Amino acid sequence: MKNIVILGGGYGGLSTVLELLNDQFPEDAHITLVDRMPYQGLKTEYYALASGTISDMAIRVQYPVDSRLTVKYGEIIDINTESQLVQLQNDDPISYDQLVIALGCTDRYHGIPGADIYTNSIQTLSATRKTYQEVNDIKPYGQVTIVGGGLSGVEIAAELRESRSDLNVRILDRGDSILSSFPKKLQSYVRGWFEEHDIEMRGNICVTEVEPNVIHNKDEKIKTDITVWTAGIQPVELVQHLNFEKDNQGRVILNEYHQIPSNPNVYVVGDCASLPFSPSAQAAEAQGKQVAEVIQALWREETPKLGKIKLKGVLGSLGKKEGFGVMGKKTVMIGRVPRVLKSGVLWMSKNHFG
Repeated sequence: MKNIVILGGGYGGLSTVLELLNDQFPEDAHITLVDRMPYQGLKTEYYALASGTISDMAIRVQYPVDSRLTVKYGEIIDINTESQLVQLQNDDPISYDQLVIALGCTDRYHGIPGADIYTNSIQTLSATRKTYQEVNDIKPYGQVTIVGGGLSGVEIAAELRESRSDLNVRILDRGDSILSSFPKKLQSYVRGWFEEHDIEMRGNICVTEVEPNVIHNKDEKIKTDITVWTAGIQPVELVQHLNFEKDNQGRVILNEYHQIPSNPNVYVVGDCASLPFSPSAQAAEAQGKQVAEVIQALWREETPKLGKIKLKGVLGSLGKKEGFGVMGKKTVMIGRVPRVLKSGVLWMSKNHFG
């Protein structure tokens, strides 16, 4: 029995599973999905969970039930590509014929002292639950500071304003403006929304150290009750330690079939993969689908034929009523419509429609 082992049940890993199960499946093959949790957590919605505007149950997606699939729960501690074994903590190793690594990312602290100790994360479901607890235990008129003015930082700042109108919310970024990688029109709209809703924005911040209740901007001390970190990501530690060629972001370099060149039976999907675009749930799902297509072609003893991955755009929310987005490369959307679209995307994800 050939075993396809998929590490990680997030967007990329689950996309691979669903695509494999949807096509003709060999009788001598089986899929093993390994994850810490008994369900997928919709990571694009962690900002809302941390803010307290949705429940934990609202962002859970159950794994498919299928006789061709075994779901194994556990903590992965090692990948041995020579013996083709995946080692789990306090459990027997799992052997594989083909391996898909879709383990996602963790926070990147850029070597800033104290950032990993004194800030709160929204990178895992467990960390997000802790962030929710701490943020929502702040006394009225307390200060929440978000480090990082990208998509995640903006969404959690807006959602916190909706959740806790009493709190002082501040967002810090090293650039001149929040959402600096987005079109100017969109930046201006979001800044206006923040000003209207009393969210403090500070740009050109250089965080040099984080201490309890203090963020150091070089010589300036910025006081805060809670700090939420959204200032960068990197592959999970396990992937960081794998001895494969990586790019300058620590992501594994792959061939045209999403395989590790020296180990073509090992694929890397999502935030751990070196891709020509920024990590995202959409990219991970598209790549996972293509990995399944490669495996299916190999089952048929054919040469895989893959098209170019084309991303549809980016959607972000400003609370539950407004949002923003970029469709394609240039089309800017602001207001109610992109928020409705994002709700539709969430519904599709929860119902396994991508």
